[in-house]
Amino acid sequence: MDKDQSRGESTTGISEWKQRPPYRVHEPNEKFDVKYEANCHCGRVKYQLNRREPLDSKLCHCTTCQTQHAAPFQWAAIFHKEDINFANGHHDLEWYDPTEKSIAHKLPCKVRCAFCHSPIMDEGRNMILLFPSLIHLRTDADRAFFKPRCHMFYGQRVMDVPDGLPKWAGLSGESELIEDSPPELVREFERRREEERNRRFEKGENVK
Repeated sequence: MDKDQSRGESTTGISEWKQRPPYRVHEPNEKFDVKYEANCHCGRVKYQLNRREPLDSKLCHCTTCQTQHAAPFQWAAIFHKEDINFANGHHDLEWYDPTEKSIAHKLPCKVRCAFCHSPIMDEGRNMILLFPSLIHLRTDADRAFFKPRCHMFYGQRVMDVPDGLPKWAGLSGESELIEDSPPELVREFERRREEERNRRFEKGENVK
């Protein structure tokens, strides 16, 4: 067994991650319907996607994203782990655990190119969060699929973005809608929340 299996060709022992999504490289005889191609800045890491439209697309203003990306906010799209295929460079990845602030493949974690340090994705326990800036979106239709649908952690923003999209103070769907969120969405959110409060009250649960 290799002493250090973080890179190289080994697929045993510690390197069993190379046999599982999202890192498993598909064989040429497998059916992987490529919809998009993407690469890091230096081009060592290249990947493909077989899903046309992401499960969601968001702009995150949390301070962690601001620091990690050295930008006012992060643009991210959510995919299943099975939606990605590394065409090149999956041995050239580096993981970062933001909780322990260490280089470690411990979920959830940040994944980046070990050479140019371009952020590749955030790997969660069930999903991956990709960065559309790396994806080759060649048509207006492609770009429309990745258009952000909301802002998260807008309460931590460093700049205003008056685009009329829903703006959540924290996690989307789990916090308050603030600033210039569409009024009809705010009303619907408040209606659902009040219904949930009434349901819990009728069941005798604590209501906050």
